[in-house]
Amino acid sequence: MIYHDVKGGSPEWFQLRLGIPTASQFDRILTPKTLKESGQAHEYACELLAEWALGIPLEQESSGFMQRGTALEAEAVRYYEMISDAETTPGGFCTTDDERIGCSPDRLVGGVGGLEIKCPAPKNHVRYLLGSPLEDYLLQVQGSLWVTKREWWDVMSYAPGFPSQIVRVDPDPVVQKALDSCMPEFLSRMDKMAGRLALIGVTSGLQRSAA
Repeated sequence: MIYHDVKGGSPEWFQLRLGIPTASQFDRILTPKTLKESGQAHEYACELLAEWALGIPLEQESSGFMQRGTALEAEAVRYYEMISDAETTPGGFCTTDDERIGCSPDRLVGGVGGLEIKCPAPKNHVRYLLGSPLEDYLLQVQGSLWVTKREWWDVMSYAPGFPSQIVRVDPDPVVQKALDSCMPEFLSRMDKMAGRLALIGVTSGLQRSAA
């Protein structure tokens, strides 16, 4: 794993993510329930290749609840550190050693753990309290474990006025094996698609963007 010390949402963060699959989108490559290729995989590859060609992110706008989550995150981190008696550090952006796949941990916990913070709408938080926040973020969390090779990941649902919920997730051998198989295949497909684009004169704009 390579740790990149950047702030989430910064120009540097967007630049690192350009044109590479990230854990928050792994469910567009692999279906969470069947662990087979998602019907969205080709569309996602095209999206990443469009970023690769243009050298700019296709989407930078945040929804209202994403902005709400950002505003509440610092409060949620303080609460997590208090109840878990653990020190956390900014997650930055983490990539595999070849820097071709990444994830954006909300926080890293010591040398072995990670933290994903969700600040959902109240109705969704109630649903999580009655079930588990993991049901919506299985591949994101398992993907972050796969990229970082950390030992565990905590998923925290935080909403003012409600009890918080924290679920600790260990690497699932079945999911990790599926990622071991599908991610190289996805990258290989992207490489072939990039080669076809190059034949018709489409080349990477990432270097132009970084210049």
